[in-house]
Amino acid sequence: MRVIFCDSVFDHKLIEPDYEEEIKAAKLAGFITSLFSFEDLTDGKVARSLRYVENAEVEELAIYRGWMLTPLSYGLLYHGLLNKKIKLINTPAEFKYCHYLPEYYPKINALTPKSNWTVGQEMNNWEVINSLTDEFGNYPIIVKDYVKSEKHNWQEACFIPDASNKDNVKKIVERFIELRGSALNEGLVFRKFEELEFLTEHSKSGMPLTKEYRLFFVFGKLVKLFNYWDEGDYGDTILDLTPFIDVAQKIDSNFFTMDIAKNTNDEWIIIELGDGQTAGLPDNANKEEFYMELNKNIGQHV
Repeated sequence: MRVIFCDSVFDHKLIEPDYEEEIKAAKLAGFITSLFSFEDLTDGKVARSLRYVENAEVEELAIYRGWMLTPLSYGLLYHGLLNKKIKLINTPAEFKYCHYLPEYYPKINALTPKSNWTVGQEMNNWEVINSLTDEFGNYPIIVKDYVKSEKHNWQEACFIPDASNKDNVKKIVERFIELRGSALNEGLVFRKFEELEFLTEHSKSGMPLTKEYRLFFVFGKLVKLFNYWDEGDYGDTILDLTPFIDVAQKIDSNFFTMDIAKNTNDEWIIIELGDGQTAGLPDNANKEEFYMELNKNIGQHV
């Protein structure tokens, strides 16, 4: 079993510094590790990006742990590694499924805030945007793209206090599009804002932090649960994870994350899913335990 990490921009034989602790934990847990060039991959130079990844003698299962990739770049990585007899845990279709909210929303809609989205060029059509936001009446909503929000620019490019105030909708959506720039993923997503249990305010951005958790699943089994934020006192919260584990069985991915939180009605909801290969580990995470559990659970499956 192998873990593929991003290398350093300055030395292709060294790990990207942000993943130094993870590669140590992966090796300690018994994983083989390899490095590849994220920059070469995203430039479309697949063979060059994988030049330090040794071919496997027989087909070998692998996990990518690194920076966010577009489905296109992930597909290049997946097929490039297959040529070396290394098979990533998620196919390109499975990666896209947990990467884009519209893909997985039908499977989680009973446990997540109401959402709708633009398709194709609709994100430039204000008639469509106004129609989508009309569905929320005068409730507060947030805007994001298929993958990410501008939550650290909460007031100016994320939170819309009243969906019926079209001037403000336009102002915030335009600012969101401006800030996302070329990194904007596919289209706009509008979600009903849920008042969540307050934790603290972010020490830098002032964004309200709420009591959230990140769950990692592999082959449908919960591997690890982490506090989502490194700030604030989580206390001794006792979670009933049964509804979320049930949903996890229906998700078309072998390795993914589920972020959950409690709203002010004392209900636990799903915030979003993510591909487990690009989802970050919180700073508070015990990385050695994470990789040990990951290796054990994958080993039981294969």
